[in-house]
Amino acid sequence: MQQKVDVLIIGSGIAGLSYALKVAENNSVFIVTKSNEDESNTKYAQGGIAAVWHDKDTIEKHIQDTLIAGAGLCDEEAVRVVVTEGTERVRELIELGANFDKNKEGAYDLAKEGGHSEHRILHYKDITGYEIERALIAQIRKHKNITVLDHHYAIDVITQHHLGEVVTSHSKDIKCFGAYILNTKTQKIETVLSKITLMATGGAGHVYATTTNPTIATGDGIAMVYRAKGRVKDMEFVQFHPTSLYNPGEHPSFLITEAIRGFGAVLKTIDGKEFMQKYDERLSLAPRDIVARAIDNELKTRGEDFVYLDCRHLDRKAFIEHFPNIYNKCMDLDIDPFVNLIPVVPAMHYLCGGILVDHNGQSTIGNLFAVGECACTGLHGANRLASNSLLEAVVFAHRAAKLTSENLPSISFTENIPNWDAEGTEHAEEMVLITQSQREVQQIMSNYVGIVRSELRLKRAFDRLEILYKENEALYEKTTVTQKLGELRNLICIGYLIIKHAMRRKESVGLHYMVNYSKDAVK
Repeated sequence: MQQKVDVLIIGSGIAGLSYALKVAENNSVFIVTKSNEDESNTKYAQGGIAAVWHDKDTIEKHIQDTLIAGAGLCDEEAVRVVVTEGTERVRELIELGANFDKNKEGAYDLAKEGGHSEHRILHYKDITGYEIERALIAQIRKHKNITVLDHHYAIDVITQHHLGEVVTSHSKDIKCFGAYILNTKTQKIETVLSKITLMATGGAGHVYATTTNPTIATGDGIAMVYRAKGRVKDMEFVQFHPTSLYNPGEHPSFLITEAIRGFGAVLKTIDGKEFMQKYDERLSLAPRDIVARAIDNELKTRGEDFVYLDCRHLDRKAFIEHFPNIYNKCMDLDIDPFVNLIPVVPAMHYLCGGILVDHNGQSTIGNLFAVGECACTGLHGANRLASNSLLEAVVFAHRAAKLTSENLPSISFTENIPNWDAEGTEHAEEMVLITQSQREVQQIMSNYVGIVRSELRLKRAFDRLEILYKENEALYEKTTVTQKLGELRNLICIGYLIIKHAMRRKESVGLHYMVNYSKDAVK
């Protein structure tokens, strides 16, 4: 079965939805999402969206905060684009119906998070991403030119390779013609031809055993583009959020937003002593890479499983008002934040690298854009500044939509694309082979490619992952494609890319910390 659409969007988070609303006025749009229409990394973003919003703050301050957090590896032009254009993009979200908390005077209640020199985080309680997703979905549902294909899983993007041409990483004229999409309800694979394709698939948290990302975050978009010979960049920079709730057996891990530390919460060891003064003068509000390494070092040195977040001294009423979701979660686990310390541990949270794009979201493959966490714009460098991700998504979605609208009139559908060939494949005999392999990938990455790395650990991870890669490719060739099989294939690819990029970068910088190349175990 073949379908044609002007614009194909893979992913339904803030990046994909924002872009859709801006390109759909005169064009047909498909939004493909492998779960429900509102299931995305965006939905789980707690803290907020950073933007210069008051007179005390300035564009230059936000730029410098971002550059400092990025440890000297940010693309400064990308930083200036995002910060300069960001405030207007946030205003558009408000116009579309997104609500942000206000104070008693009616002004926006701006929070401060780690690495920020000013209060500039707009938020809605502790479910900011959920609120933005709600507002965007409401607009999407009203639009006559937008069709949402939920429970549809993108397998691969279509290029000249599928026309029988040899496509390599050195090919200079690779073009995307659409994608092969699996309808997970019917298990039929459809060929969707498009003039423009946007990859907005979010992150890859589930390449690790412990993550704050929803289960859909399996790096699909990055893996698809890499297989299509598109370029990826900075995959070694994996951001571990310092404070996920320590609750063994819960997957994904529940996030304890950084905004709580901005509100005054303090990190302490199990014996109740503060420790961040040993690592950074900014204490608990240091950038995430520093805080995560500090916690990791304390846990390994002391042989303990978690540290504490102390909220007992904070105003109960204000805390509950700002963080109702977190308060209720803690209370459900019999943890009263004003009586008990909250046990926390770092968890994989955000991938700073991804599909290499220019300042308009254009990838190295023609007619293929990438926006959001799956893209590498250069904004984050070696470490993402808190609450810059949602901002990056709306800014680059706007830019990509503008260029898309300009390019569409000159693009035609490519004909003669073959349908998916499943001949010779059979249904998987044992699903346990897939689920067990996924667990192995996650354990390899968590044990050897975590917050602190070494050459020995990376080599061991590479060797073990190579075995899984060969096993899975053999299984993939003879097995009817399912979502689980495709996700496993993508996770192995993502693991490989993280390891390879980590092995190339010998020095410690930002989120990539090599024990072999630093005198100090934390800083």
